[in-house]
Amino acid sequence: MSVVVISNRVAQAKPDEPVAGGLAAALLPMVRESGAVWVGSSGHAADAAQSKHAFAKIEALGAGALATVDIPAQHYLGFYEGFANSALWPALHSRADLIRVTADDYSSYREVNAFMARALLRFDKPDAAFWVQDYHFLTLGAELRRLGVDRPIGFFLHTPWADRRTMAAVPHHADFVREMLAYDLIGFQTVEDRQHFEDYLQAELGLMPVDGSIATEWGWTQLATFPIGIDVDEFAARATKAMTRPDVARLRASLQGEKLVLGVDRLDYSKGLLNRVRAFDRLLDLQPALKRKVALLQVAVPSRGNIHAYRELKAELAALVTEVNGRHGEVDWTPIRYLNKGFSQLTLAGFYRTAQVGLVTPLHDGMNLVAKEYVAAQNPLDPGVLVLSSFAGAAKELDAALLVNPHNTDEMAGEIARALAMSLEERRERWQRMVVKLSRASVRNWFGDFLHTLTAVRRAPAIPPQVLDLDQRRAARR
Repeated sequence: MSVVVISNRVAQAKPDEPVAGGLAAALLPMVRESGAVWVGSSGHAADAAQSKHAFAKIEALGAGALATVDIPAQHYLGFYEGFANSALWPALHSRADLIRVTADDYSSYREVNAFMARALLRFDKPDAAFWVQDYHFLTLGAELRRLGVDRPIGFFLHTPWADRRTMAAVPHHADFVREMLAYDLIGFQTVEDRQHFEDYLQAELGLMPVDGSIATEWGWTQLATFPIGIDVDEFAARATKAMTRPDVARLRASLQGEKLVLGVDRLDYSKGLLNRVRAFDRLLDLQPALKRKVALLQVAVPSRGNIHAYRELKAELAALVTEVNGRHGEVDWTPIRYLNKGFSQLTLAGFYRTAQVGLVTPLHDGMNLVAKEYVAAQNPLDPGVLVLSSFAGAAKELDAALLVNPHNTDEMAGEIARALAMSLEERRERWQRMVVKLSRASVRNWFGDFLHTLTAVRRAPAIPPQVLDLDQRRAARR
């Protein structure tokens, strides 16, 4: 099987360059090992004369390849900053109040999906299987079908899928969800996300999934859950190697005996950064003896700076950090170190291993691989403690972390204090339970399980629509 992976952006393959987002970190090694072709936007817009489906660049990556294409300039902003990240992203993360979108934005979103489908025809071979990643390309499968592509086409959503009322707040929601049913397989991070999608289908479209299957005019679509993982052994080795890197060595030297609490996130309102800083502020109020004994390092990677909600967050977070540092800091001590820039995966692995507490407190997250990477990076003899939002998908697996409500700053402050005071024996026991789970649910398993399921779904005999309709009617009466 020749696998073609599609996402909005193709990640940098260089280990010393910043990698933004869990999707990129997960897919790079899989493409390198499996021989897949990873196709995505170059991040550049092209005028009509330049964007004739010509790929900007195709380069080898181990056994696989990376291929990028320039998106038509007249649609790029409406597609990316408009519908994808000012309508879908806030809704998927349960922030319908932040939806800001126009009809032109949706038109551009559909145009870019259709454009990418035409570009993918280059890879439409008899043994091809297409695997579309994330919310940027909800309608790409339908566009491929319209072009006559009759190969297995799967879709995986890395974000959450919000409850049906929130999703119904997105303009054109019924249109793009119906288009999603052109995929043979739709994968979600958690059972809850899949259930929310099924609830939407029933309430908004009158479709009742039976055993996770739906029959529509597109054919048969299977819904399933595939929690994404990481390569634990590879990340642990990376963290050990990173300890000698200059940035990591300087961080360790600068602590001078202080314990380090670490947060690493994109600068995004879904990550709970404001509440996290408030919780650390509250910690110092409640336990002033911790001053000069603990510091918070928050790495906030710049993201979507042209979108109003992100600009507001950046200004508010910088002001809050300044306020907290001004209130608690001293001439030779700063409680919060705030860095608004990205680091390479290798350097971040060293930061994770250095920190006694990993603070991962999103308000809503599909999975959050930072939580898993923090656990994998720890020294088994002296591991740190993960403080994790119960609203992250990772909390379903990492239940040996200290789970917190990210809206409750007092609770977060208390659990940070508990983590800092935790005995070595308890830290080792909690870490061991988590790392065993991570090893069993690796990124290789995620990659292989999805493709195996996609192949099986494609080969299985389709349920006749009249039979499935009967089953749906029976289920609806229960």
